[in-house]
Amino acid sequence: MTNITEPLVNFALIGAAGYIAPRHMRAIKETGNTLIAALDPFDSVGIIDSFFPDAQFFTEPERFDRHLDKLRRKGEQKVDYVSICSPNYLHDAHIRMALRNDSHAICEKPLVLNPWNIDALQEIEKETGKHIYTILQLRHHPAIIELKEKVEQAKSQQKIYDINLQYITSRGAWYHHSWKGKKEKSGGIATNIGIHFFDMLTWIFGDCTENTVEKYEADHAAGKLILKNARVNWFMSINSNHLPNGAKAAGKTTYRSITVDGEEIEFSGGFTDLHTQSYAHILNGEGFGIEEARASIQIVHDIRNSQQ
Repeated sequence: MTNITEPLVNFALIGAAGYIAPRHMRAIKETGNTLIAALDPFDSVGIIDSFFPDAQFFTEPERFDRHLDKLRRKGEQKVDYVSICSPNYLHDAHIRMALRNDSHAICEKPLVLNPWNIDALQEIEKETGKHIYTILQLRHHPAIIELKEKVEQAKSQQKIYDINLQYITSRGAWYHHSWKGKKEKSGGIATNIGIHFFDMLTWIFGDCTENTVEKYEADHAAGKLILKNARVNWFMSINSNHLPNGAKAAGKTTYRSITVDGEEIEFSGGFTDLHTQSYAHILNGEGFGIEEARASIQIVHDIRNSQQ
């Protein structure tokens, strides 16, 4: 995929050393654009050379912010979009940094940790005239789109679906020592690994009317959701002991399963270019904005703050 946008669009990226950053770099490159500058407190970012070896790199947010401001004032290579791949609890601050520098923001999930943060960001959008987009890549997955179309066609029947969601993605001891293992920074297990699934479910089956948490531990959680058109049982874990025996025997470290009325929805593949598709939609004025992130952020906030 090349030259989707004309003229060349300039990007900056926050969180260049993280797991998800290469997908954003690839999306910028595959949509025919360029990365001007990147920020991360950690300097193990050699991956940048595979995409944008000429990009400026900063380890201090103050100097990165100054660089964006200088580019804006000079009017040469002004940054049009800031892609945000930083730890979850910093998303709000980094979105504000982007908009202060007259740039749009493209932020990884979760957009913010608390639903009231959305209201504040909407005010800043109005003040600056800039847009805040979030990456909800499952909405671009062919199998998920097909399921949504099927549900839409059956809405006249007022059908209530029974959904079973299991997502197990093994993580080592490092996870609990990193920001991801600290609930106040990541939002906890359901936020960190599950928010895109909750977004997908509300996108297809409607708003959440009841949210019951049955178990919430540092490495796994389970509960039930009542959506407008579905009853959902969910289980999420980063503990490899929770993998099904078949997955273990096959040497797999990740297992995801969604059944709808007992029928498995196959979506294990098709993930490789979803970020590129997300960027293409954003650049064409069709990105997912703040309000579209609200339902899933409310769900994971309530899960995190539930009383056991």
